[in-house]
Amino acid sequence: MTYSRKLALAAGVFFVITFIPSIPALFLYAPVLNNPDFIVSAGADASVRWGAFLEVFLGLAGIGSAVALYPIVKWQNEAIALGYVAVRAFESAVIAVGIISLLAVLSLRQDLGGAGAADAASLGLVGQGLVAIHDATFLIGPGVLAGLGNGLLLGYLMYRSNLLPRRLGLLGLIGGPLVSASGLLVLLGFYEQLSVPAAIATIPEFIWELSFGIRLIVKGFNPSALASLSPDPDDGVLSGVEQPAALPSNGHPVPSKD
Repeated sequence: MTYSRKLALAAGVFFVITFIPSIPALFLYAPVLNNPDFIVSAGADASVRWGAFLEVFLGLAGIGSAVALYPIVKWQNEAIALGYVAVRAFESAVIAVGIISLLAVLSLRQDLGGAGAADAASLGLVGQGLVAIHDATFLIGPGVLAGLGNGLLLGYLMYRSNLLPRRLGLLGLIGGPLVSASGLLVLLGFYEQLSVPAAIATIPEFIWELSFGIRLIVKGFNPSALASLSPDPDDGVLSGVEQPAALPSNGHPVPSKD
């Protein structure tokens, strides 16, 4: 397996991994997200902890996908490729803030102990504030930033490089700005985060990201596009071509770079 194929496989696996924990995490978080008095009630700690555990993998997979793709896409446009890595890292950092906010709710709940009614009421307000932070990170991270990074920037890199069929890149160019714009409209109060318009706006981006990951796992990058991107067509790194060992003047073979 060539270096470029390994990178494609790794990126595809990371992309698919981002889908696996995200949906179960929402269900596991339901007790704390849907109960304003969660911090002063009992039960469901394990559910929230498992949700946090899954979201940690979500954030790490986001960074992993960007790192795996960078050695390839930098040859199309290094500035945009760096921007993509930066946005993905920022998105994962925002997700981490959301995880920490919910874990803080659990910590305060355990420290409540024998607090009086007034203290319990105050902690209830604090808990609702921490949950609100998580909701905001969900809007900014997997919403606005995902549309910018995975949609607009990555879609542009794929469309221009032809590393994947251009219709897939075009889907990213459409879906990314759409989901980011929807997130900004939610931020400005035009409609709710959990609403029909917001759900519709995420469909193209969802299809793009899932198709992107599956395509990389199954087929990898377009070999002709890889060859055209490589600054040195004979290096065998981006082109995916296994090069024979070179024979210098001393007659001893030199191992291939790949």
